[in-house]
Amino acid sequence: MSGLSREAVLSLIRLALREDQAGRDITSTAVLPATARARARLIARAPGILAGGQAAGWVFRAVDRRVRYRVRLHDGTATRPGQVVANLDGPARSIFAAERTALNLLGHLSGIATLTHAYARRVRGTRAKVYDTRKTLPGLRALEKHAVRAGGGRSHRGSLAEAVLIKTNHLKALGQGTGDRGQGIQNAIKRAKRRFPGKFVEVEVRTVRQFQSALTAQPDAILLDNMSLHDVRRAVHLSHVSRPLSQKRPLLEVSGGITLKNVRAYARAGADRISIGRLTHSAPALDVSLEIV
Repeated sequence: MSGLSREAVLSLIRLALREDQAGRDITSTAVLPATARARARLIARAPGILAGGQAAGWVFRAVDRRVRYRVRLHDGTATRPGQVVANLDGPARSIFAAERTALNLLGHLSGIATLTHAYARRVRGTRAKVYDTRKTLPGLRALEKHAVRAGGGRSHRGSLAEAVLIKTNHLKALGQGTGDRGQGIQNAIKRAKRRFPGKFVEVEVRTVRQFQSALTAQPDAILLDNMSLHDVRRAVHLSHVSRPLSQKRPLLEVSGGITLKNVRAYARAGADRISIGRLTHSAPALDVSLEIV
């Protein structure tokens, strides 16, 4: 799981295991001898894209280092119904203690990868790339963003400290009102660039007029929030013709109201990035299960 801190993931896993009281599985204690061993396999029950396979293995190992876990499918791999994702064997009580936490992670992350893959396929052949957002479950951000990348997407900023993103509410808080805020947008961009030189600076706009104001201040990216397809096309055109030749064109990001039905149209309109909160906050889990063999 490239780019993930194993210790950070293990902290989350330990929290989940405490929540499930994995050390007090009274069912397994009641019916299984302490010496009982078992072999099992994790199985995908639906087609999708796998993510979280290694994290699932860390769950079993966190419960009992005697559990052996062998990955059969790596993250980013397409699954078929009935396909074995991993094999494991070890103390039976430990396998059952870890089962639900491991499956919850695996199903949730694979669901994110599967949905991301569907969006990424829609924009193939265009310049646009599919990005996630910070609309993640508390504590799960690193894993969920890993799942997006496994599905063929890309990661937006991972925290508030990574990049500047000036949103409409920031401008309102500055007392810029609810109009087009041309001067306010430009001043906010300039202040951000002075305060944090070298940091990526992006600004959110909702109208073409706001876009023109932002373009003048030369941010690294402009987020076109909930703008119509027609206005996105106008913004793309203006980004090419309404700036000096010596000025680098900012990246254009589209967000808000993006669905599988319209994502390709927005990509073909000329967007560089398409950010979709649904990838992480609304992806249906992939059906995976544990089977004793």
